[in-house]
Amino acid sequence: MTNLFKSRYSVLFAFLFYFVFFSFLIRIILFIASSRHVSFSFIEIIKVFGTGLFFDIGTGLLLLSFYALFLLVLPNTIYQKRWNKVFTPVLFFVFVVITLFSFFAELTFWQEFESRFNFIAVDYLIYTYEVIHNINESYPLPLLITLIVFLASCITFIFFKLKIFRTNFEDTISLKKRSQVSLSLILITITFSFIVKNSWAEHGNNRYANELSKAGIYSFFAAFKNNELNYQDFYSLINDKKAFELIRGELKENNSNFLSRGLSIKRRINNDKSEYKPNVITIVIESLSADFLAHYGNTQHLTPFLDSAANHSIFFSDMYATGTRTVRGMEALTLSIPPTPGSSIVRRMDNEHLFSVGHVFKTKGYINTFFYGGDGYFDNMNHFFGTNGYDIVDRGRKLLDETYDGSRTIIQDKDVTFENAWGICDEDIFNMVIKDADLKYKKSQLFNNFVMTMSNHRPYTFPSNKINLPSGSREAAVRYTDYAIGKFIDKIKNRPWFKNTVIILVADHCASSAGKNEIDISKYQIPCMILNLKNLPEMKVNKMTSQIDLFPTLWSLLGWKYTNGFFGKNVFDAAYKPRVVLGTYQKLVYMRNDSAVVLSPHQKTESFIYDKSKNEQKKTHLPKSFTDQAIANYQTAFELFKSGGLKQ
Repeated sequence: MTNLFKSRYSVLFAFLFYFVFFSFLIRIILFIASSRHVSFSFIEIIKVFGTGLFFDIGTGLLLLSFYALFLLVLPNTIYQKRWNKVFTPVLFFVFVVITLFSFFAELTFWQEFESRFNFIAVDYLIYTYEVIHNINESYPLPLLITLIVFLASCITFIFFKLKIFRTNFEDTISLKKRSQVSLSLILITITFSFIVKNSWAEHGNNRYANELSKAGIYSFFAAFKNNELNYQDFYSLINDKKAFELIRGELKENNSNFLSRGLSIKRRINNDKSEYKPNVITIVIESLSADFLAHYGNTQHLTPFLDSAANHSIFFSDMYATGTRTVRGMEALTLSIPPTPGSSIVRRMDNEHLFSVGHVFKTKGYINTFFYGGDGYFDNMNHFFGTNGYDIVDRGRKLLDETYDGSRTIIQDKDVTFENAWGICDEDIFNMVIKDADLKYKKSQLFNNFVMTMSNHRPYTFPSNKINLPSGSREAAVRYTDYAIGKFIDKIKNRPWFKNTVIILVADHCASSAGKNEIDISKYQIPCMILNLKNLPEMKVNKMTSQIDLFPTLWSLLGWKYTNGFFGKNVFDAAYKPRVVLGTYQKLVYMRNDSAVVLSPHQKTESFIYDKSKNEQKKTHLPKSFTDQAIANYQTAFELFKSGGLKQ
């Protein structure tokens, strides 16, 4: 029988030994550093190193899985060629360099956050330029790289002297034996990655022990997969009972009654008006900052239709997006929830069958449909909408493992007049909306449509001869999107279903979130208007409002009685106090009038006064009661999602 440690697999086992050994050293260093802050019981020490070893071995095998496949498929005669006698040691060296750099990154990350890699580390990838410059300013980067390369060279040389690489090429191993070894390793790796959750290490009240039990690289990929940052570990907290008391007090309206006591926000909304059930088409406009409209001072005449529509609608002139990405806007408009740390719930695990806007429409007899001109597989959109009660119409590919609550229609070539790398043009997606509405009208079906536009997205290209600006610029794309919306409204005015259809125009987020401040409030202001709402006068709503308030306000105007599990409020309620919730991946903002609190990792809180006329933020000190209210919004939102309290 071939000795695996004297075959081509010797390199694999050598790397696994190196990786586990250095992971153990890193854990020892972090354990000693943590011992200055907290004491560990004997059981916790066993957990730290026992569970840690389990995660280290699993992570090491994950890193080697592709190499195990390489060892399987390459015949002995080819594997023993001269080129591979260079390739294998070089590949070993490269993997050592990469993992050594990750070990160094773990030490610096722990120094700042006292945690294994989490979504903050994932977030850093988005700001690569800034992070590299920060590292260069904090550490002697050339010297650091030199040391890592030197250490990797030493490790590779040690294994070379141990004849790992030499024996690697001298012995042969049969295909049968290779299949047994490689496929076993790959099967173990697949099982580990799909079954073992990073949260398995999070048992017990000692957070340091929990974090030390993890493996840094595995934690990184778990954070990337889960798209969230644990609020309870990194942000300021108040007592859960107090947090829910505060948020229930904020959400209480004159016509609402909470359905239970304690850690819940579900309440029954009553209404004295006669219930009106129109069709609803919500057009979510990609990257439409408020300052593109003449209503906000723009002089480029980019949005003639939208500016006209604002004068003949219920126009929310001071609305703010909750985030800086499309999926964050989708989260706000479908779940009516503050932006918890990490990425949008749209992209997270366990986001099926939530208490959503679509759920409320469904209880009223509506059919929900999500329209998207690109591939809805991107950013997990199809999964989110498809498992939360929406049919799907998109320009994607059929995936065999997709399971949705509703149906899915893939937009065909015959329905497309223009398409770029991102998707079809806005006119084409609007034509699909009209086609779908005509069919539902014939069947006497009420519809609630969520339509995501795309033309105002890089590369900013659209059909020729539509507007007087050429493709390729943001301004031209805004102008074309405005043209396409205007043309859509003109087309549907003569449809028999139009008189009983409300049109909502709202942006997902602004075109840019970069501004003069780290969080620039002006870069979150978006336009929003409700058109064609029967028996209601045109009005301009000057109150500060949030995306999460849109549908609770609409349903109030429609006279609906319903169960409300949302953080959004009816802005016309006498008890409404203007406030907005917004943030980045890490920083969370709660603003009421001109006073704002910023919550950050490290349990850090800051506050400032916002002068909108000058777009200036002046640091100040706000009462603890105000800070507690900010914390309550985000703490309860995170707790409800994690505990399943947002489920139907």
